Amino acid sequence: MYDSPALEAALDQKESKIAAKDVQVFYGDTHAIKDVSIDIPEKTVTAFIGPSGCGKSTFLRCLNRMNDTIDICRVKGDILLDGEDIYDKRVDPVQLRAKVGMVFQKPNPFPKSIYDNIAYGPRIHGLAKNKADLDEIVEKSLRRGAIWDEVKDRLHAPGTGLSGGQQQRLCIARAVATQPEVLLMDEPCSALDPIATAQVEELIDELRHKFAVVIVTHSMQQAARVSQKTAFFHLGNLVEFGDTGQIFTNPTDPRTESYITGRIG
Repeated sequence: MYDSPALEAALDQKESKIAAKDVQVFYGDTHAIKDVSIDIPEKTVTAFIGPSGCGKSTFLRCLNRMNDTIDICRVKGDILLDGEDIYDKRVDPVQLRAKVGMVFQKPNPFPKSIYDNIAYGPRIHGLAKNKADLDEIVEKSLRRGAIWDEVKDRLHAPGTGLSGGQQQRLCIARAVATQPEVLLMDEPCSALDPIATAQVEELIDELRHKFAVVIVTHSMQQAARVSQKTAFFHLGNLVEFGDTGQIFTNPTDPRTESYITGRIG
């Protein structure tokens, strides 16, 4: 565990949206995440960086219990959302995932219309009383996803007919439609071209004013551009966590410096 007064101070739950303490993840006998403690602040973009296979996506998936879907996966430790244990037996993972939305690496719109992609979550969670309510949620979500102007005249066309960048913004709009409090993004731009990437990055910057956003990225330039906090993972350990500017210009751990300067990774 990365042991420093700064990290311990950051674990003050009052300041955090999500507070993780001593989290361990096992896939069968493989110890994938080791003693990770981190505080994820409200209305901030937190980037997880590190070499491939270092545990950043595995840890991200702990934050909305996506690892529950893997039979051989065991999670130990505490993860609190607004001070409440998300692994408590009374917590319904489906309800949790409405609060902690997720956007994946590859755009994955449902094989439905653009309208139904957005309306699906609000319908199953009972967020709309009638069609007018649902129409409003769909428009608001597509606006938040910065894609309304491009699709407003073809809401009943299939979401799978959009370009890759539009599909990813549709998936972001779908994730925010259930009124989440946290948005997790697992390398959301890795399948996109530079123009679509720039659009999604701009969108992430707007979304942080409403949500806590956590992004896993293999691009250090992207982490530097979009995040205010950065966590560096290496071999399943959280090596260093702090303000993005400080992590990139004056890291305290030599492993972080080696990664950022390209000596490891």
